[in-house]
Amino acid sequence: MVKIILIRHFPTPGNLQKKYIGSTDESISEEGAGPFREREYPEADVLFASPMKRCLETAALAYPRLTPRLREDFRECSFGDFENLSYQELSGNGDYQAWVDSGGTMSFPNGEDPAEFRERCVQAFMKAAREGYAEGCSAIAFVVHGGTIMSILDRFSHPRKEYYHWQAPNGTGYTAEFDETEGRLINICSIL
Repeated sequence: MVKIILIRHFPTPGNLQKKYIGSTDESISEEGAGPFREREYPEADVLFASPMKRCLETAALAYPRLTPRLREDFRECSFGDFENLSYQELSGNGDYQAWVDSGGTMSFPNGEDPAEFRERCVQAFMKAAREGYAEGCSAIAFVVHGGTIMSILDRFSHPRKEYYHWQAPNGTGYTAEFDETEGRLINICSIL
């Protein structure tokens, strides 16, 4: 089995302000990244990442000896009209309330459909995992977004837990073992 390491990028200014930061290509915050700069992350043979600045900057700090292999489909969801706004700023917005009432399943106005977002993340993960597996890697790291991690674990976790169970704070994530024959992630542990 191959070890899988899923790390959410370090905090951005928008994350610290509790804003919906999806397609906005923010850099990490010096203040927010501070506590993570000295952290040692699990060793990996290969590193995959979202091409967004916050993931590239995190990857360079967490895995300085690895060159990330970029995958467009690991990009965070586009929150459309909610992009770069906090839930407080969206309070009273009818579209936002409808989205909340849907349990987060409705498409974002002028943004991405959550089901399509999840599926593109899952497909990108499968391609990357198979690539690492074919190269004989024993550990594969991913520096991605919170939604990307939740999408992957929602689909492949065993025992299965729902999407929002897998929320990971910035700079943290999960390790797991990928059972290629069963197509699932087992022995899932938090990286704190």
